[in-house]
Amino acid sequence: MAFDGLITKAIVTELNNTIVGGKINKIYEPNKNEIILDIYNKKKFLLNICIDSTNCRINLTNHLKYNPKVALNFCMLLRKYLNGAKIISIDTYHLDRIVIIELESYNELNDLVNYKLIIELMGKHSNIIFINKNNIIIDSIRHIYSNQALRNILPANPYTFPPSNKLDLLNIKQEDFIHSISEDGEKNLINSVQKLFTGISNPFMHFTLRKLNISAEKYTSNDLIKLYVYFQDLILLISKGCITCEEFEFNSKKDFTITPYNTKISSTYINYFIDKFYYNKETEEIFINYRNNVLKLILSLLNKYNKKLLNIQEKIIECQDMDKYKLYGELITSNLYRINNNINIDNIKLENYYNNNLLITIPLDKKISPSLNAKKYFKKYNKLKNTLNIITIQKSQIQSEISYLETIVYSLENCKNIEDINEIHEEIEENILKKSSYKSSANKSKQKSTNILSYKIDGFEIYVGKNNTQNDIVTFKISDKDDVWFHVQGFHGSHVILKTKGKEITDDNPIIIKCAKLAALHSKASNEKKVLVDYTLVKNLKK
Repeated sequence: MAFDGLITKAIVTELNNTIVGGKINKIYEPNKNEIILDIYNKKKFLLNICIDSTNCRINLTNHLKYNPKVALNFCMLLRKYLNGAKIISIDTYHLDRIVIIELESYNELNDLVNYKLIIELMGKHSNIIFINKNNIIIDSIRHIYSNQALRNILPANPYTFPPSNKLDLLNIKQEDFIHSISEDGEKNLINSVQKLFTGISNPFMHFTLRKLNISAEKYTSNDLIKLYVYFQDLILLISKGCITCEEFEFNSKKDFTITPYNTKISSTYINYFIDKFYYNKETEEIFINYRNNVLKLILSLLNKYNKKLLNIQEKIIECQDMDKYKLYGELITSNLYRINNNINIDNIKLENYYNNNLLITIPLDKKISPSLNAKKYFKKYNKLKNTLNIITIQKSQIQSEISYLETIVYSLENCKNIEDINEIHEEIEENILKKSSYKSSANKSKQKSTNILSYKIDGFEIYVGKNNTQNDIVTFKISDKDDVWFHVQGFHGSHVILKTKGKEITDDNPIIIKCAKLAALHSKASNEKKVLVDYTLVKNLKK
């Protein structure tokens, strides 16, 4: 992500115009990576501080996250010292992704005490550090030992800023800027600028060079002058609030960067743009992870059932020989009068009266008599016959389970939001994991408020189920007996219900084709050139 020093500077500029002088009313720690400060300064603001390795940021937010009933340790410490604290100033450290919030609060003796909250937004090394006026660490959300990094971040240790050998764009002259890049020896301008200067991200450099029409590999001194002027103008415009955010695609993913704007815009624009961008990104990540976890569970069950089905197929192949054993038993029994019952032989040749009395060789166990061999063959036949009856039923049940699981896989692949996955997860718990043997009234009310797709076409209401639960609801609860039901033939897909409201719908009515197209669109056959769709009155259906 392009959350670099320039974005940090822009956000802090806006924070200085909104929450400096404000009072901290509440402190939340929704998870181990986030702190939210509830601040009042003429109106309420929520300051979100996130140190997640991929989404680290600081910004005002409109989204108050779940607050755990038992507060985490760092949150309890901040509440002890900072509840009611006043924000004195907010600043950045040079052009780095480090934010310093100065606060003052009264201690137990009613003395005014100064503190600092240091927010280091550095990917996996991000941290929130609470220090006193003497720069001694009171505590931090993450404890770091010097063997893990170049400094200790531990209580009672002095705080020092992260060491850096990079140059600061805030205080560099044009000739020094050009000389540094020329002497660097790096062929790629993007890599060179990132290596030499703080606060510049890879996406920002790609966006800027494209905007200024500068080649990263073939650039001139004039290009470097143009780039330097752009940087200095942008830094000046940040302090004036005359910048905006622009989304663009970087490495096949959505990204953003700041860009100059001709007039001053809202004093919280950058903060809330960042808030919306990361909220959508995190929501999408949660959605994808949730869906993948549920999909993983279903695919593991599918794999298990497919292995069972394979074993059953092998047993069915074994059972195909059962009639042969029955024949052996019958032929031996009918010819016992001709066979010496005490003779020890490996096989015997007898006429097969089922096949024109052609001779057939029957293997025998020479340790037992022919009559016992006949009994042994009958026993084997009966065993295989019973096995076949049982596994035929099992095969049908497993095929049904596999078909059902495949409908869930299809539904998961077509989920659009977390609510859709929640419905499927509830269905899995009830029908597969067997966690509940009955539906509670809460579940029933939940089903009624399900977000089912609906359309209005040619004055008709049409409902489309997005998963098995919704299919049941639209078919057996929403519909009336004279409504029309549609479903793609031979593919997993949605149930589509056409509400007729008592009107007779003839086969040549155009609405039939339109509903059939909806059924095809919301099915696994959506990419097929030609799709068959079954339709009938709801009164003809059985669950």
